Amino acid sequence: MPIADKPAPTEVLFIPYLWELACQRSGVAQFQDITMTNQSDILIVGAGILGLSHAYAAARRGLRVKVFERSATPLGASVRNFGQALVTGQPPGQMLELAKASRPIWAQWAQQANFQLKRNGSILFARTEEEEALLKAFCAGRAVEYDYHVELLQGAALNDLYGGQFRHHRAALCGLDDQQLYSREAIPALIRYLQKELAVEFHFSTLVREVEPGRVVSTAGSFTGKQVVVCSGHDYLTLLAESLAQLAPQICRLQMLRARPEFALDLQHALLTGLSCVHYGAFADLPEAKALQAQIQAQSPHLQTHGIHLLISPTPHGDLIIGDSHDYGQDASPFNAEQVDEWMIALAEQTLGGRIKVVERWQGVYGARGPGPFSLLQVAPGLSAALMHTGVGMSVGPALAERHIARLLGETDQQ
Repeated sequence: MPIADKPAPTEVLFIPYLWELACQRSGVAQFQDITMTNQSDILIVGAGILGLSHAYAAARRGLRVKVFERSATPLGASVRNFGQALVTGQPPGQMLELAKASRPIWAQWAQQANFQLKRNGSILFARTEEEEALLKAFCAGRAVEYDYHVELLQGAALNDLYGGQFRHHRAALCGLDDQQLYSREAIPALIRYLQKELAVEFHFSTLVREVEPGRVVSTAGSFTGKQVVVCSGHDYLTLLAESLAQLAPQICRLQMLRARPEFALDLQHALLTGLSCVHYGAFADLPEAKALQAQIQAQSPHLQTHGIHLLISPTPHGDLIIGDSHDYGQDASPFNAEQVDEWMIALAEQTLGGRIKVVERWQGVYGARGPGPFSLLQVAPGLSAALMHTGVGMSVGPALAERHIARLLGETDQQ
């Protein structure tokens, strides 16, 4: 859903030239910086989930916020994803805390911006004995120790799920705190809310060419503010290239699908399988995960080679978003492998217990493999950057931005 915003007339590039010409003719000294008319408190580069989360965190404090986005509407990782805001998969520590803190923010946004948010949790199916053993160990130990809100369904409880549609699995872990939204509709709705209710000023189709402390130079003109925050996703070359290069980040490319069930299925939960347990930090370091990893390597090495683990998200329109694979490198190859899609389709049909028809294919892409799950860089006073190095920006981004803005403003009581 494109957001059609144009820079205000006072911000076109002709103004500085006319002001300079008028000053020359009148002999009046120029202002030190013509962009004083464009003064803001926070200038944010990027309108993905991190950029929007920073905009919200700043605007709700009453600050004047401008957001710059190079495309006419966000097109990156924040709209190509599953829309799963997972608490259950996050490892103990700061990522789990951020996911828990992001949960009520999403609920507030859904109410205020009027987009659909499913708060009924996720379901992770155990299909093998090894997957079931891992889920049991997680529930008995880590889930209790770190207060994961989960429920393990087996036997009659599993058979009752969706009228018996999933009784061919061994067990199901319900992540009760997990949420799910349709990113293609939620992100534009959030932008409209920020514009209308919090007076955030957006500059779409605007390339930021240069940033420096307190200043942004763009195709819409130059702007000044007390803080500049760069949230440019996996673009490591346009802005702050030298600083970002020190993180040695990579790009992860995903193959993803949108499909329709060819059988009766009113799916209302985000779905995962035990394959995800070797990818998500909540499970991956448990002793039982080693046996599962060995099973995958012995029986389905292609899944490990291509980083395939099944995620399924229902959309409000009856479709299913299905993926994904993981291909890491310095650049995202434009070429998809049909075999990878076929493997994912087979996994989805096995998990759902019925046939599906693919109606759309695309590539997901996000920044990956930095020095940690995310980086908050203070490049200079008045200039910082926020980057995710995993694909869980939807899960932790809202709370991460709250903490970053609080830090930049010198607040002692950080949320």
